[in-house]
Amino acid sequence: MASTITSASLTVTITESITLNGSNMGATNTLTVASVNEINQRIVSLDATNVRTLFEFGSAIGSGTYIAANVKYIRITNKDDTNPVSINIESASSNCWETVTAGSSWILSAVSSAMEADDDTTVVAPVFQDITKISAHGGNAVDLDCYIALT
Repeated sequence: MASTITSASLTVTITESITLNGSNMGATNTLTVASVNEINQRIVSLDATNVRTLFEFGSAIGSGTYIAANVKYIRITNKDDTNPVSINIESASSNCWETVTAGSSWILSAVSSAMEADDDTTVVAPVFQDITKISAHGGNAVDLDCYIALT
């Protein structure tokens, strides 16, 4: 059986709009990701106590697991108007936490060879590791808009 899905280009546009002292200080940047043939978008509701897995990555597709080499774009948007959320990026041997403030988005363009975390020294020449899981925790109930595009 042949697929009837035709791949397409995903266009992501980020616009900053501001005028300071009469001068336009805004910018628009556009990313085009070619040959996208899989999209997943969902709202994830976090409670105030548990860490929730948002995405897992590996070499084979599975329940909730995406093929790491095919990931081209991930966006996590904090839909809360007040509370931040913590995003945990994990590899097989390390992890790091990042905060996404209310109304803000966190964007990633790949999960293969995409992270280096070290808590006891300055990384001069990073040795990137594959991201195996992205999870989230909120100190309050928070909704996240999770979006992933794959080729």
